[in-house]
Amino acid sequence: MGLTDIVATAARNAWSLFAADGIAPPHRTPSVIVGDGRHRTLRRFGPEDAGPPVLLVTPLAASPTCFDLMPEQSLVRHLLDLGRSVFLVEYGEMTSEDRDLGLEFWIDDVLPEAIERTSELCGNREVDIVAWSIGGTLSMLTAAAHPELPIRSLAAFGSPLDYSAIPVMAPARLVGRFVAEPALDLLDTVFGGVPAPIVRAAYRLTAIEREINRPWFVASHITDAETLARMERVDRFQDEIYGYAGRVFRQLATSVTIDNELAGGRLRLGDRIVDLADVRVPVLALGGTEDVLAPVAAVEPVTKLLGGTQVRFVRVPGTHLGMLTGSTARDTSWAELADFLDDPHAGPPVVTGAPDEQVECEPVTIGG
Repeated sequence: MGLTDIVATAARNAWSLFAADGIAPPHRTPSVIVGDGRHRTLRRFGPEDAGPPVLLVTPLAASPTCFDLMPEQSLVRHLLDLGRSVFLVEYGEMTSEDRDLGLEFWIDDVLPEAIERTSELCGNREVDIVAWSIGGTLSMLTAAAHPELPIRSLAAFGSPLDYSAIPVMAPARLVGRFVAEPALDLLDTVFGGVPAPIVRAAYRLTAIEREINRPWFVASHITDAETLARMERVDRFQDEIYGYAGRVFRQLATSVTIDNELAGGRLRLGDRIVDLADVRVPVLALGGTEDVLAPVAAVEPVTKLLGGTQVRFVRVPGTHLGMLTGSTARDTSWAELADFLDDPHAGPPVVTGAPDEQVECEPVTIGG
């Protein structure tokens, strides 16, 4: 490529990135709505009853595009290629009218309905749950609270249980002990929860190095449309992050983060306690080697806390999002998931963290 071509390519990419509609169009694998209700839109990808059902569970506030970020890095498409019937439960935007919704709403209502509906649409077969981040935690709590649900297995990408093992959370946990209640009261009074712009800003702060290096990253890859498109799709995902309902955020901030109740394997919800030891389905837990939101040390306690079932813990390369949909996920975390889905009961019951028992790979990031 001559100098003229390089300049022309750089100019074209810069125009697309900063002035036009972007380097690449937004990606969405076609889907149909097969169930609907308050914060529980159920989507099916691919043909009816294509194979064993998989239900994708997103964390609260995250866009469901995390599972379908880009054509070549779409977990949805990968599961379809494996011959699975793929479903996804979508929560949508939260408003001030949702201020009273707590974790119970998802654990006792939204997720059980999605699981039962998915099973029904696939001939009443048991459902494999694949979840990311707090979506995995919600799925574990749902399985523990409702052992009667038709769940075959549960795979959780980067789902933390011990929040004392998350360094980036340490300042918030310390300060929160003194100011959490008045701050939460203010947010609840004014907004009915935590509005999306605040949540998006907080998410970007967890990857502050990426934000700082962004101008240099763009400049150094200005002739590489493919790399810029990956960056752009991650940016779109971040821009689609939702807000939190007031009560559920209060529970996550106090009981889960500050009080760190899940590190003991139990979570108090009103006058009852949900015990993770009551999970009875096989679990695959994946911890990302470069994950700052759910580092390996915060995820690995799953092997001890879910004492009533078979747990497989594996380290995989990547950041919090990268382990789910990074450029090497197909050969690492997705390969582990495929093996697990083939036979959730196969392999050693528990991987305790010994180096010779874990998958160690080079770290990966997305879009710089």
